[in-house]
Amino acid sequence: MAMEVTQVLLNAQSIDGNVRKHAEESLKQFQEQNLPSFLLSLSGELANDEKPVDSRKLAGLILKNALDAKEQHRKLELVQRWLSLDNNAKGQIKACLLKTLASPVPDARSTASQVIAKIAGIELPQRQWPELIGSLLSNIHQLPAHVKQATLETLGYLCEEVSPDVVDQDHVNKILTAVVQGMNATEGNNDVRLAATRALYNALGFAQANFSNDMERDYIMRVVCEATLSPEMKIRQAAYECLVSISSTYYEKLAPYMQDIFNITAKAVREDEEPVALQAIEFWSSICDEEIDILEEYGGDFTGDSDVPCFYFIKQALPALVPMLLETLLKQEEDQDQDEGAWNIAMAGGTCLGLVARTVGDDIVQLVMQFIEDNITKPDWRHREAATYAFGSILEGPSPEKLTPLVNVALNFMLTALTKDPNNHVKDTTAWTLGRIFEFLHGSTVDTPIITQANCQQIVTVLLQSMKDVANVAEKACGALYFLAQGYEEVTPSSPLTPYFQEIVQTLLFVTHREDAGESRLRTAAYETLNEVVRCSTDETAPMVLQLVPVIMTELHNTLEGQKLSSDEREKQGELQGLLCGCLQVIIQKLGSSEPTKYVFMQYVDQIMGLFLRVFACRSATVHEEAMLAIGALAYATGPDFAKYMPEFYKYLEMGLQNFEEYQVCAVTVGVVGDICRALEDKILPYCDGIMTQLLKDLSSNQLHRSVKPPIFSSFGDIALAIGENFEKYLMYAMPMLQSAAELSAHTSVADDEMTEYTNSLRNGILEAYSGILQGFKNSPKTQLLIPYAPHILQFLDSMYMEKDMDDVVMKTAIGVLGDLADTLGSNAGSLIQQSLSSKDFLNECLSSDDHMIKESAEWAKLAISRAISV
Repeated sequence: MAMEVTQVLLNAQSIDGNVRKHAEESLKQFQEQNLPSFLLSLSGELANDEKPVDSRKLAGLILKNALDAKEQHRKLELVQRWLSLDNNAKGQIKACLLKTLASPVPDARSTASQVIAKIAGIELPQRQWPELIGSLLSNIHQLPAHVKQATLETLGYLCEEVSPDVVDQDHVNKILTAVVQGMNATEGNNDVRLAATRALYNALGFAQANFSNDMERDYIMRVVCEATLSPEMKIRQAAYECLVSISSTYYEKLAPYMQDIFNITAKAVREDEEPVALQAIEFWSSICDEEIDILEEYGGDFTGDSDVPCFYFIKQALPALVPMLLETLLKQEEDQDQDEGAWNIAMAGGTCLGLVARTVGDDIVQLVMQFIEDNITKPDWRHREAATYAFGSILEGPSPEKLTPLVNVALNFMLTALTKDPNNHVKDTTAWTLGRIFEFLHGSTVDTPIITQANCQQIVTVLLQSMKDVANVAEKACGALYFLAQGYEEVTPSSPLTPYFQEIVQTLLFVTHREDAGESRLRTAAYETLNEVVRCSTDETAPMVLQLVPVIMTELHNTLEGQKLSSDEREKQGELQGLLCGCLQVIIQKLGSSEPTKYVFMQYVDQIMGLFLRVFACRSATVHEEAMLAIGALAYATGPDFAKYMPEFYKYLEMGLQNFEEYQVCAVTVGVVGDICRALEDKILPYCDGIMTQLLKDLSSNQLHRSVKPPIFSSFGDIALAIGENFEKYLMYAMPMLQSAAELSAHTSVADDEMTEYTNSLRNGILEAYSGILQGFKNSPKTQLLIPYAPHILQFLDSMYMEKDMDDVVMKTAIGVLGDLADTLGSNAGSLIQQSLSSKDFLNECLSSDDHMIKESAEWAKLAISRAISV
């Protein structure tokens, strides 16, 4: 096989489908029959300079894919598979890879770099391959530049794959020394310098100790700043990427360097090529992010001498930073509005300006107003657009008191510009800015309203007129109307938008049918706005919302009429169905929430449900999550009557619960199980075996994304509440699952915010399950079945209280569960609660909480406990 391997690899890239398929099958067979020899022949192919580049590249790619995968469970399998290979085979493969680093062919070297790093990622944490870093570092001093370049690239990938705690400090120091030397201006070879600069980017996370040492930090910073001045554009760009990373990783060490960094970034933003200038702006955006986080965390209420590491870099740089950013706004591109992923200097500058406004608040306003006044009426569209963009960018951050007078002056001007400006860019940005005004300065929380009886009609008229403009302007006008409607959400009984409701709805429906509605997200924006207008409407307009039902149903019906579609058309049809189902969901929630409209709405329910079932049927193996959400709303609105749809709907419910790949669909379906339980109560009993079986399968699967597990536990509680003591037969399966999850959640070392958040949601799910089960069995003769589980539940509550990192949601659920225990188990729980380590402290803490929800739950729990103890 080794002889043929070259040919098979080339055939696997053939234009001829049959040749390709045959080659892929041969490779698969070889891999299954003899993995060590398969991997060895691939590494041999990659290392052999006599072989064609194409076969070597594919050999390297297959090797890489044999070591790593995106899905967590597959990745673990591949790691185990590599570790269990024969050491001799592994040694030969690694020797081939290291040899390839000296190959004259760049593609082969680069591929070998990546594969070496993947193996290091598996072996170094296991304390294997200890000689790797030493042997790489010995290559650095070898003369051929290409070997040096490949080695630095490998070190960079290695730092990306391996976590800092598996490399000892001595090795870290040597890696950094090699990398920083490679970056030095004295290094004559640009490829080496570029590889070194990119490697530093990945190695920064390892450099904690080095950044704490003044001399070493000064040296690293000097070399990075010098590299931003390299004649080679890619090196400058990579050096700025390092600076961006340093700004977030080592923010508190930056003070001595900020003046120099300002000078070089300002020069880059004004004079350098776009990829470099963008990174230079990104540095300041990143500093803003850091300072916004610090100021939010401490609520800005700290004194000068406190140890909160906010250095106010942005505030100090304001007088020079803001003019530099304002200049960038004039560097627009002719077609930037049309292209969805567009990103250029003007957009980056505006985004950074917005972050600066959030960082410093009112201080920015005066600096920007002068620029706006100077440019807003100039004949060149670029000046008018830049002035409008600057205004829109600073609306989040400064106080309403500071902004409202300015907005009152500007509003009329902007409404005129939106209808009369000859340039589409200016209109696009004007509509976007109006949206920002309505988002941040309009609504029940703002004291001085900017929208009055006098100007409301004009605003609505202009926005509706702009929806007939070109697609990108119409889309921004929809967005502005969205926030306008949202600002009236709390207004009752009459909303200022009521007189225009009919016209607004008709215009939005018209927009969804425009020929160009597929461009610039226009159709999506129109439906999202329609949903918001309906959601925030008042009872007065309910009859008009009812008239909308048959209209949207007809639209949905039209997407289901059987025509043969190409895959591209089918994708568009799926998107449209999603938008229509989302719209129906909002209408169902609106009409189902008040008795008079609910009564009239019920006449449509059979037809609507029929449409949703057809939407599922045309997707064969997957379930449409929008339709699933809409069915949840429908079940909630129809209550026990929903039972008649269950025989038909159940298979799609099951399909959704089995969908591991699209885990969001699975999560939505789990949520709908809760809606249906609340609607049907004990009428759900016939379906519970199937649902519980599937939920238990989901929980024990290592393929399902972890975020779906907390809602699954909550749904145990929903089911138990719905079926009461009939939950008995599931106790022996559900309770051990809850116990092991509870133990797991008590022992997570909380490394980061994301993990803390997940742990809290997991605990909340477990507690909701316990609460539902306890309440479901209350007053049933079978209550004693729960007694054996009570000590564990209390132990879980104790352990959470001891750890002291519960968020408010968990706290409220936890104190509720303590009350449920006492309420359901009475004297059987009373004595246990008295013995518990922390129940009393926990109860007292909740009783004195500022959160009235927690306090209320605690007062109820206190009552239940005293009853249980006195029995």
